[in-house]
Amino acid sequence: MFLHFRAKSTINIGIFNRDEFGRDIALTIFALSNENVMNRLVFLLFMTTLANLNCQTVGNGYDIPVTVSGLPGAKVYLAYHMGNRQYIRDSLTLGSDGRGTFSGPNSLDQGVYMLVLPGSRYFEFLITDDQSFSIRCDHNDLMNSIEFEGSAENVIFFNFQKGWAELHSKSEYLRSRYSLSRQNPDSLEVFNNKMKGLDAEMKAYLNETVDKNRGSYVAALVKAMVPIDLPDFASQPELAGNDSLQWVNRHNYTRDHYFDNFDLSDDRLLRSPMFHNKIEHYFTEIILQYPDSVMSAIDKVIGMTGDNKKTFQYVSVFLFNHFRESQLMGHDAIIVKLADDIYLSGRADWATPEFVDNLRKDVDKLRPSLIGNKAVNLVMETYGHGPVSLQNINSEFLILYFWEPDCGHCKETTPLLREFYLINREKGIEVLSICTQPDRKKWEDYIRENELNWINGWDPDRLTHYDFFYNIQATPTIFILDREKRIIAKKLPIESVEPFIENYRKYGR
Repeated sequence: MFLHFRAKSTINIGIFNRDEFGRDIALTIFALSNENVMNRLVFLLFMTTLANLNCQTVGNGYDIPVTVSGLPGAKVYLAYHMGNRQYIRDSLTLGSDGRGTFSGPNSLDQGVYMLVLPGSRYFEFLITDDQSFSIRCDHNDLMNSIEFEGSAENVIFFNFQKGWAELHSKSEYLRSRYSLSRQNPDSLEVFNNKMKGLDAEMKAYLNETVDKNRGSYVAALVKAMVPIDLPDFASQPELAGNDSLQWVNRHNYTRDHYFDNFDLSDDRLLRSPMFHNKIEHYFTEIILQYPDSVMSAIDKVIGMTGDNKKTFQYVSVFLFNHFRESQLMGHDAIIVKLADDIYLSGRADWATPEFVDNLRKDVDKLRPSLIGNKAVNLVMETYGHGPVSLQNINSEFLILYFWEPDCGHCKETTPLLREFYLINREKGIEVLSICTQPDRKKWEDYIRENELNWINGWDPDRLTHYDFFYNIQATPTIFILDREKRIIAKKLPIESVEPFIENYRKYGR
């Protein structure tokens, strides 16, 4: 975390292997896409969330006189961080002497705020429980002119940021020299050792700041920046020389201790550049994207918000929207879990009844076809073979294929699936294809003309409700079932069918 004096800047945590914090100034409420029902639900949810999280704290109010030399009559803004965005909280027009006062009858939520000047120049300061202090600066020399009076914690914060910026500058220099020395092994070793030394110096600086200011908001912010101490797994005899096991141990330790220095129950951290990026990095870069691993991590992180309703709400909304957008197979189970545990259980008191009702309908469509479920039986007429029951089809793997004769993507997929089937039908593969349009002649003509010799199902009136049980919203859609008719894959592209079955035969059981 540094002082910043212009918009669209970034924070880089020196040579620590940490994520960067995006810092675009966004001075208007963001709008979300409204293309379908789920997106409309998310929009409503976010608007409600913002209203709840950003409410004023009743108290003695705030009174913050500011003096900005060199900006007579200018309009300036008091803005704050929330998640990965920034919002205006107050504004004023400076007098001819460059003075003005931000004030209000209710106390501000504590967090990292910004004084935003013309030209999108800005710097950060803290709002703590003491909200009566003054700020002075010179527009032409921000770095060297910022002063706080009546806020010892902001003085500490400002001095910390200056020290951290100096260390970061050294880090950038060493990294650039290291990069330029890649062809010189001796120089690489020299700069690598210097970087390790600076790494230790930076970490010591963070820990020293925390130790000196325990109990303060500064300490909470700085502690959140301290990287965890990884054990030296390479030196452990049972792991020596085994890079794979070392990686597994490092990963597991990082996963289990990632939040050791970050208090997810402290809602002051919500109004900082770190909270959102911390949980986003954890769920995208640290947690393996297997549904079971993700769901276990969700339980852990939700639990770490404790009794703090604001951080619980923010984390819940973040997770719902993050995994709602996931295209990874099996992640729909995560949405069902979040819906059941948070929204449909009544814990999401910020969600409207309309949102909850629509969410319940949406997840009820997902439940029957979750990976690992026993496939819902379908009994229907077929082309030339009489009625068929899905559960009675005897094969090692059953490919359930939903398609239409006039669908452009189906015209590309169907021939490829037919080619795969012809090669593999004697190797434990069967296909049950279900046409989703009701024109029988067009269906029969297509089957004959393209020699589709698999099982061709026909349910034009959807009496089996296959569209609900398998959540068919587009064609082509492919499911793969195992011998016990459990769903083991869904919505695969045709080019992934063969490698999936090969891998499942090797590793899936």
